Amino acid sequence: MPFLSPYMRPIVLLLGSNVFMTAAWYWHLRYKEVPIIYVIFISWGLALVYNPAQLKTMQEVITFVVFAGFSYLYLQQPITLSQGFGFALIVAGAFFVFKT
Repeated sequence: MPFLSPYMRPIVLLLGSNVFMTAAWYWHLRYKEVPIIYVIFISWGLALVYNPAQLKTMQEVITFVVFAGFSYLYLQQPITLSQGFGFALIVAGAFFVFKT
């Protein structure tokens, strides 16, 4: 991913891995052709740019976004107002984790 900045690469990789894990969980790992060694190296490479608190925060926000999209599009479950407020609080927390 040479076209992405070092700060965007982990976000894109976390998005990709989260989409993959959601598919694996609900579709019983349909995409078996991806070698596990690639996944391991990509995962360890994430730690080189962000600190652990930032990585965990990104992972939580990305997990929620991916699952909310999956829930809405695939499971056809609407996103409620209280879930929207909860997500807003998570985003506010992420703001403070990244504020230096």
